[in-house]
Amino acid sequence: MSVFIETIDTENHKWIDARFDLKDPSAGHKMYKEEHVAGAVFWDLEKDLSDMSSNEGRHPMPSHEQLTELIRSSGLNKNDSIVIYDQGGSPFAARAWWLLKYAGFEEVHISQKGFHELKEQGIAVSAEVPNPQRIDYEPDFNSEIFADQAYVKNVISGDELGVLVDARSAVRYAGLEEPIDPVAGRIPGARNLDWAQFVSQGEFQLNEDISHIVQKHEPAVVYCGSGVTAAALYAILAEKGYDQLRLYMGSFSDWITDAENVVEFDRGEHPEAADDETKAILAKLIEEGYSGEMLMKKFEYEKSLLEEK
Repeated sequence: MSVFIETIDTENHKWIDARFDLKDPSAGHKMYKEEHVAGAVFWDLEKDLSDMSSNEGRHPMPSHEQLTELIRSSGLNKNDSIVIYDQGGSPFAARAWWLLKYAGFEEVHISQKGFHELKEQGIAVSAEVPNPQRIDYEPDFNSEIFADQAYVKNVISGDELGVLVDARSAVRYAGLEEPIDPVAGRIPGARNLDWAQFVSQGEFQLNEDISHIVQKHEPAVVYCGSGVTAAALYAILAEKGYDQLRLYMGSFSDWITDAENVVEFDRGEHPEAADDETKAILAKLIEEGYSGEMLMKKFEYEKSLLEEK
């Protein structure tokens, strides 16, 4: 399966600009308005490729209706050859690519080169915003590549065959650091395959052998923090010939919305208490019967109340 492509052909491909900056959500559209591949439409991670009104994670899956409208208004037809680009070596084009695969598109690819590299190679660029002709395309959604929280639970219980693959950094996977989500750790039983290890100088490097982590014959569910970088790992695995893949779009940020869901982490059973007041809180919670991840959650909550005083 050819996922990544190197081309500057704007005559035989339709192009999508998916540039985005998680630290500055308006940056991608600003860059697009300044200059983009000629004829490319712009898809915004949070406005187009996510349903931010949903509570199923930090970048929730757009509804079928939202995705259908996006495709129609972009003038895309199932037989089109589509190339998606971002800054290069980023996960945003992969997010758009996966959603189009989910919607039944076959000839859709991720540009191996980011915008600046494409421009250096001589691709036609423009500041003119295209007005594509609307097409009443009816997506044929492929549920076989999608996983929700219920499906992940079935994998954990053994009711569905498969392994869970965590695309985050090793320290976030281990629960040693968590800069974004309110709970640290991983989904039980997950294996770690950091998507960032495949990025070098703004491009994806695809030659690394990963069979010691996940094998091609294994059904695998890929997740990350919010389903964005997991799409990049999904695309890399697909390029390598893995054909039994699902993406848990809600990912870890959706998993922890249910307080009953177990979270694993590589550290002691109890959180650290740095001073007498927090030690007292910890001792009280242990006496009340809290343990494991519920102890972690309750301790962090009680500590935050203490800090507000």
